[in-house]
Amino acid sequence: MTAASTPTTNRQILLSQMPTGTLTEDCFSQATVDVVAPGPGEVLCRTIYLSIDPAARAWMQAATYRSQLDAGQVMSGFTVAEVVAGDLPTGTIVGGDGGWQQYFTRATSEVQVLDIRAALSHYAGPLGINGLTAYFGLLDIGKPVAGETVVVSAAAGATGNIVGQIAKHVGARVIGITGSDDKNDLLRERLGFDATVNHRSETFRADLKAACPDGIDVYFDNVGGPVLEAVLSRANLHARIACCGVVSQYDTTSPAGGPRGVPGHLVTKRIRMEGFLVHDYEDQKADALDKLHEWVTSGELVVLEEIIDGLDSAPAALIGQLAGSNVGKLMVRVGADPA
Repeated sequence: MTAASTPTTNRQILLSQMPTGTLTEDCFSQATVDVVAPGPGEVLCRTIYLSIDPAARAWMQAATYRSQLDAGQVMSGFTVAEVVAGDLPTGTIVGGDGGWQQYFTRATSEVQVLDIRAALSHYAGPLGINGLTAYFGLLDIGKPVAGETVVVSAAAGATGNIVGQIAKHVGARVIGITGSDDKNDLLRERLGFDATVNHRSETFRADLKAACPDGIDVYFDNVGGPVLEAVLSRANLHARIACCGVVSQYDTTSPAGGPRGVPGHLVTKRIRMEGFLVHDYEDQKADALDKLHEWVTSGELVVLEEIIDGLDSAPAALIGQLAGSNVGKLMVRVGADPA
């Protein structure tokens, strides 16, 4: 790329103040700064797709598997981006934590060159972290077998819908939990879920029991809270629970404590309950991506994604996601897709 065409300014969205209570748009601000030229061993990248993830709200609460976000920082977020200068060939497509901004400069070791074999947007979802999370969490921790009952919460979300589809692929009976009748209809009619339950219903526990008359063998937990408690009461002997997220406790400054009655259920039913991170499976990642790509290409894995245009829309997108407004993978198209 020539010096004349190299970008000089970069628009960013900052976490300007820490939220108190639920997240609001006044917690964010915009800035325009100079682009940081890449040095030796670095790349300058143009953001194409910015992943919107509910975990971003948890990063504001405390350090988790990454450091806590502080006021004044560029909002963090996974990006699919194009190299425009530096240590990799111009036009190389990479993935990494580029944040909520048009351009970012990172050490080459901090981005991953992506093997593009499908629509670029899919690498922010089913062929990216969400697909891998669903794959490893369900198959390695949940270990469902044909005929078992698998329940997944936030089942219409970026990870949950993939979990359900993979569980169907292995022959399990799949029950999805969401907070919307419309989402539940979509899961049954488009993705083939066997049954669905609305956790906002006053009869949620009874509905879950009716949907799982033979109990629950595998639970993929994205939400924690009362939904987890209800599932534990229906769990079978030697059930497996993959703990992926706690969305019910993200959008607050005072997450609920625990674990209340959880240990008793684990002991009496000999339940295996395990947390995990997709990074734990780095040595198996290539094979998993091959399988996910095969399913996407064949149509066995239906891709649900919602793409919103413009960096400015990122705060509202995250706030809406935390309120349960989206279906499938939510992302912002920050720059033009070269495809």
